[in-house]
Amino acid sequence: MISGSLSEAVPVTDRLHKFLFEGLPVRGMLVQLRAGWRELLSRRATASDGGHAFAPEVRGLLGEMSAAACLMHANIKFDGALILQVFGDGPVKLAVAEARTDLGFRATAKVVGTVPQGAQLAAMLNVHGQGRCAITLDPSERLPGQQPYQGVVPLHGDRREPLQQLAQVLEHYMLQSEQLDTRLVLAANDDCAAGLLIQRLPMQGDANLSASGWKAGDEDAIGRSEDFNRIALLAATLTRDELLALPPEQILKRLFWEETLRLFDPLEPKFACTCSRRRVANMLRGLGREEVDSLITERGLAEVACDFCGAQYRFDAVDVGEVFVPGQPPGSQVVN
Repeated sequence: MISGSLSEAVPVTDRLHKFLFEGLPVRGMLVQLRAGWRELLSRRATASDGGHAFAPEVRGLLGEMSAAACLMHANIKFDGALILQVFGDGPVKLAVAEARTDLGFRATAKVVGTVPQGAQLAAMLNVHGQGRCAITLDPSERLPGQQPYQGVVPLHGDRREPLQQLAQVLEHYMLQSEQLDTRLVLAANDDCAAGLLIQRLPMQGDANLSASGWKAGDEDAIGRSEDFNRIALLAATLTRDELLALPPEQILKRLFWEETLRLFDPLEPKFACTCSRRRVANMLRGLGREEVDSLITERGLAEVACDFCGAQYRFDAVDVGEVFVPGQPPGSQVVN
């Protein structure tokens, strides 16, 4: 039985649904990114042929990371950005997804080589075993001396076996760093990026993604919750096609028809980039007047493109002069 409201139709906008299993120490979330995910991809489409800046395998990874970042941020009480990064020694040097308090999300990658067709995580980022996954919590308003919290795990399991799926890496992270049993199902194509998260509730308080988040006793509970284990097995039967194509209500009914779920009002993630002309101006200021002037002399413009959304910021000689005048806001243009 499901208490709450979900539409049977497949949503055309982005939705994140939180739910609890009544009477059980288990919670869940389901996210489907559609409009925002398609906008993110369209921003990185190449103008010449209508294709994409990233190979299909990289787009799939970024979609899974976007869905995972939204799920993880919605799972904690935190005002700021959650930054999910995977980096290593393969043809994909870095992939990053960011979700903020309002569930605005963005993602990008740095590709330095040819990505093999059908490549999984190890072939993209962990060719020689140097791959890592980092999750950073960056507060919106840092206190003096405060540093972002970051947790890092390798892209292999306890027996040093390479992990092939992002979901496996994040499950391992939650188990090792947060002492919480977690089952995560992720999928993405060019139309939708989606994820299902099932998690055992901590024994005390809100234990999640923080340096002191877990309580004594949580470690002893790992793997021992029969309720979580049963529900996690059900969640694992969800197929990629079902997660991407079915409406949320149908997914939850199909998986948990014998359980009683309490649903909460859906949240609305959205693609949103935090780049701005002022931030780019600050970056140019950090480079120094001499180096920026050399760019103007050589090219006539200092041009910077945002890696996340593709927006291009152009500064001519007059703009550069304004950048280096204290207190003067930068002028001129941004080209999307």
